[in-house]
Amino acid sequence: MEIFPPVGLEYVAASAKDLVDKVTLIDLRYEEDLRDINKLIDFIRGEIDVVCVGIGWNRQIDEICNLLNLIPDNALLVVGGYTATEMTEDLFKICPKIDIIVRGEGEETVREIFKGTPLKNILGISYIKNGAIIHNTNRPLPDVNTVAAPDRSLRRNTYNMRLNGVNLTSPTYDYMLSARGCAYNCKFCTFSLNPLGQKRNYSARNIDSVIQEIEKITADIILFSDDNFFVDAKRSEKICDLIIERKINKRFIAQTRIEITKYPGLLEKAVKAGFKMFLIGLESPHDHILVQMNKGFNSDSIRKAFKILRKYPIYYHGYFIYGNIGETEEEMMYISKFAKEIGVDSITYNKLRIDKYSQLREVAEKTPGYHVTDRGELYSDMYSHSALKKIGKKIRFSFYTLPRLLKILWKLNVVKFYTFNDIINFIVRSPLILKNIVFKEIHKGRLRNSLKRIFIDNS
Repeated sequence: MEIFPPVGLEYVAASAKDLVDKVTLIDLRYEEDLRDINKLIDFIRGEIDVVCVGIGWNRQIDEICNLLNLIPDNALLVVGGYTATEMTEDLFKICPKIDIIVRGEGEETVREIFKGTPLKNILGISYIKNGAIIHNTNRPLPDVNTVAAPDRSLRRNTYNMRLNGVNLTSPTYDYMLSARGCAYNCKFCTFSLNPLGQKRNYSARNIDSVIQEIEKITADIILFSDDNFFVDAKRSEKICDLIIERKINKRFIAQTRIEITKYPGLLEKAVKAGFKMFLIGLESPHDHILVQMNKGFNSDSIRKAFKILRKYPIYYHGYFIYGNIGETEEEMMYISKFAKEIGVDSITYNKLRIDKYSQLREVAEKTPGYHVTDRGELYSDMYSHSALKKIGKKIRFSFYTLPRLLKILWKLNVVKFYTFNDIINFIVRSPLILKNIVFKEIHKGRLRNSLKRIFIDNS
């Protein structure tokens, strides 16, 4: 699914643009002409001195490295992002063309690279010297109010909801950060930690700068990618007040927790300001797992919160984690039933990961029969990787029935996230998506295996 622009790279570009003659932002999801490797390499060889690449996820890492290894020698190759920080030494081994890896938040680091500061003096980078990997001291996390807003003027594309090259809906998307870091301390979560183990405590931007950035965004739909946009109720209420006062006509998505139900006045203002969708980390319907995670609430609190939330015209998406330490298959499968009981509109369910600095790593390592791979994947003697994958598919098919899918479309229209025409266009274009998927699977020679996974492995 292709929805959001590469805002992380736009932050980096904004921090360094006054130090270079020209910045070109390329998103290969959209640059059809430059997807031709020869054309891309010719473009870089002819026009680019420094290539900055963001690697935020470990999906398709082999394909990414194959591409990076083709970068011309005349271009300095700088790589950053969460996964690049996490896999620094591995990346240097499999991507020998990489010159510098920027670890952690990269805005200040990239400025020093472009200033020509000697590598040994730049905090927060790793590089190769005489065949050895050099890791400089970590860079302290910057004050969020000193970080320039992302430079959206560099975009060469507009961002709609796309799947397999098909635009599903007409509204355009963007996202922004009104704050960085998290005020909570959930044991399973490492999103508030960078891969260096540095915890970014909740750090809020100046409200005026947030409103100014919103006003400059042209997209119809804006996601606040803060870990919890409503963590400071007074601050988020003030932002809502200013959105209403200035008549900013946008549709907003925000991540939050169930504690927002303590502030009915804030909920009412959020609706009036245009907040159409809440993404809520529920994690589990089982109290013993919520305690294990240090979530700070129990299943009864979730039920009570959704009795309040259902009164408001907002679409609710719930995040769940399965495959937890000590969790049975029956408990995992209850996720679907619980989600339906409390009235969540849609769900995401992910296997528990135990990353390097996760507080659950010690628990997993001390629990007999549980194992953590080098990639942070948790499995047990009872539930192997393949077994957990099958359980995940069972959860999906249990929750996402045809009536549920129709109800989702209905709710998106009711809360005015999408118009009726948007939904009709989505339905009309769906066969084209299916056609593109089938052609893609045929081209890769895996159609039979894909059909087997869908219709036989899940039967």
